[in-house]
Amino acid sequence: MTRTAFRLALVVALGAPLAPAAAQRWTARVDAAFAGSDGARVGGVPTYRTLGAALARLPAGGPASVFLRNGRYREKLIVRRPRLTLVGESRDGVVLTWDDVAGTPRPGGGGTLGTFGSYTLRLAAPDFQAEHLTVENAFDYVANMRKASDDPTKVQAAQAVALTLDSASDRASFDDVRVTGHQDTLYPNAGRAYFHRCVVAGSVDFIFGAGVAVFDDCDIVSRDRGSATNNGYVAAPSTPLRHAYGFLFVHSRLTKETPAMAPNSVVLGRPWHAGGDPQAVGSAVFVDCWMDDHIGAKGWDRMGMGTDSAGNRVFAEPNASRFYEYHSTGPGAVASPRRVQLTDADAARYTVARVLDGWTPPPSSR
Repeated sequence: MTRTAFRLALVVALGAPLAPAAAQRWTARVDAAFAGSDGARVGGVPTYRTLGAALARLPAGGPASVFLRNGRYREKLIVRRPRLTLVGESRDGVVLTWDDVAGTPRPGGGGTLGTFGSYTLRLAAPDFQAEHLTVENAFDYVANMRKASDDPTKVQAAQAVALTLDSASDRASFDDVRVTGHQDTLYPNAGRAYFHRCVVAGSVDFIFGAGVAVFDDCDIVSRDRGSATNNGYVAAPSTPLRHAYGFLFVHSRLTKETPAMAPNSVVLGRPWHAGGDPQAVGSAVFVDCWMDDHIGAKGWDRMGMGTDSAGNRVFAEPNASRFYEYHSTGPGAVASPRRVQLTDADAARYTVARVLDGWTPPPSSR
């Protein structure tokens, strides 16, 4: 078979044109509109209606690549298979969605899910790669927030994670992926992760956790809670003190959901001492990032750590964390003593290669 004929066969099998770099043999295909039996071969590729069904029947061993056609896939998923690649037909057309929150009762009783259990997609294996798709927690945070405090339907624990990188995750890469929610949207809590040309949207502490994550050429979108003074916090790292790096935002844009969103109503982050751990000294660094006017002079904020033995509330202060900027631009790049600027020499330590510590993320498949 000639190369041209081979590419034509792939186009027929997948039902959509492929760039040369994506001309590969898929281990499985997922199509929400598929009318056949799960696992039936279409163009030689096992095809399924849900991603969960495809993951359950992937052959053991070796890398696996799954192509997802445009559609909304209402699924709550855990990836335990190493070397898995998910490639969507288009970023906004392929949506993995669920709507659990921390206050959702556990199936079968026994309390609630908690923040950790509220995910839509949880990664628990190394060498995961995702391209051209959306991971969403669809819980209606704003509608819930507007309910009266005595409304029995109001959820009190409204943390709702879209994507969690769990303890076994490492070397996770994302290209042209959208991750969206409101409070606690993205939870890179372990290993190393690289986000390239991605969109991450949320409001309160919407990028949080103890892992290492690089956001390169990404859009970090603050969603409007309708407040004139407090529309949330971008980052809440809980980086262990023994780790030199936490979250690095480089050549990225901090934008707001709507033009009407109040200026000076969002801060860059606050220090999360998970479980009150004094060794969780968060690291978040913004290098060469553009910031809209929702980011104000305050820059960073304190975060509660519970109460002391006398019942007094204890706070973690931002100046005790590793929060820095370098060459910020835009209306939100406001000079302030609270917003510590790196020197040229210090900024040279915050490169993608150094933060990822010897790991080079794989190239996009197309």
